[in-house]
Amino acid sequence: MKLKTALLASVLPVALAIAAPALAQTPMPDPLDDRSAKRIEKMEKVVRELRAIVFQGRDTGKPVVVQTAETDAQIAALNERINDLEQTIQKMNGQNEVLTHDIDQARRGGEAQKARADQLEQRLAAIERKIGALETAAANAAAAQIPAPPAAPADPATAFKQARQLLLDGDYAGAENAFGGFVAAYPDDAKAPEARYWLGETQFVREAYGDAAGSYLGAVRGWPQTNWAPNAVLKLSRSLVALKKPADACRTLDELAKRYPKAPADVTTKAKATRTQAKCAA
Repeated sequence: MKLKTALLASVLPVALAIAAPALAQTPMPDPLDDRSAKRIEKMEKVVRELRAIVFQGRDTGKPVVVQTAETDAQIAALNERINDLEQTIQKMNGQNEVLTHDIDQARRGGEAQKARADQLEQRLAAIERKIGALETAAANAAAAQIPAPPAAPADPATAFKQARQLLLDGDYAGAENAFGGFVAAYPDDAKAPEARYWLGETQFVREAYGDAAGSYLGAVRGWPQTNWAPNAVLKLSRSLVALKKPADACRTLDELAKRYPKAPADVTTKAKATRTQAKCAA
């Protein structure tokens, strides 16, 4: 309390001594020059600061802290900078939240794509298993539908006659099986070459040119002098053309002209057409 009283006693006379002349001075002629006006403003500012010091010491009883007039401006500037920093941080937080949201969406999208890909792979694997099962079933069904070659009769003449009748009836599949059974059962029979020829005819009809060429070749081995032999040689050359073996076809046609010079006209005409198709030399 003594300190407070002493402070007031020491400061107040100074304040009053400074303020009294300002109050007591006589009006100055107007207008004041700029220098005088600035001095007055500075003095008034000092008075206000002194009054603030006096009232601070009187009201609080704490040691007086003298602050310059620029302190408020500095605090305001600091507050403004703090506000700017807070706004910047808020913006960055907002941007981080947007980025986090985008990353989460991308991650969820990637997981969804992977799940769909896994589903598609599972469906594809299931379809492949079904196709494999269907192919196996189809192969088994086809194998079950192919009739086994009938057992050749004990008499070769009867077996050949039955096979020939199937061919005349238009049952090419049955005739093929019958002639194939005859050749297998009686390979050395006198009718075996002719059976091979008719077997080749059934195979040629269903465009099994490889099998037909083998059958025709077996039929004409030894160049038999029979009525069917020229046609067998002609069909052999045509099978070779179909198998894209034109050189072999041309050699076969040369042998046809040499071995069977008196071949029927229809055979000769078809041989010329086949020679042109195979591009044989003249």
